[in-house]
Amino acid sequence: MVTLRAREITLEEVETILGFIPRYDGNFNDFLNLEPLTDLDRQDLQQIRAEFLGYLRRGQLSEGQARLISINPMLRLAGYHRAPIELRVEEDIQHIYIEDKDTHIRGRFDLVAVNRMVKTSPTTLLWVLIVESKNVAASEFAGVAQMLTYAYSSLAQQSAVWGLVSNGATYQLFHVAKAEALTYQYMPTLSLIESDRALQLLQVLKAIRNWNPEATP
Repeated sequence: MVTLRAREITLEEVETILGFIPRYDGNFNDFLNLEPLTDLDRQDLQQIRAEFLGYLRRGQLSEGQARLISINPMLRLAGYHRAPIELRVEEDIQHIYIEDKDTHIRGRFDLVAVNRMVKTSPTTLLWVLIVESKNVAASEFAGVAQMLTYAYSSLAQQSAVWGLVSNGATYQLFHVAKAEALTYQYMPTLSLIESDRALQLLQVLKAIRNWNPEATP
């Protein structure tokens, strides 16, 4: 028997052990309705960008700083701090056992947004967005394997979930789904550094907040 920690698992192991298949060239419009932003949204976004860039100019940001200065403010602006969304932080995932590989996986996610109005089972709420944060010097791809491990546990109860891996500057989103096979699709990389991509980032986060895997745009 092999026991793996989610924090130490590699992308190759995720694909081999859990059976995930990568897909590329994703399009947000295939899954989401992107609504125009208000002037107030744009003003608040500019403030978040200015504060983050100020920290960035003064030196390297830790994972905790990236979460506090960039990721959390963006989630707040996108409405994730309001009902029916509930944020759950650093909770243990359900123990994963892959019988044909005789492998156990344990771990604790950074943050998951759940929708309290949508149940995927009598005791389970819909997972909307899984967030894995890294320090600003790390690649936005550094936490993909961990994010997919946490997504795997949610796909036992629902057909899809969104994943986000961010170092505060860049935001890499994934559409993770269970159909004939388990897949994770790379979506366009968004950024808090570039104003146009920051605007789209806010639109996307807002749309994911209202997303339901059984609905189509």
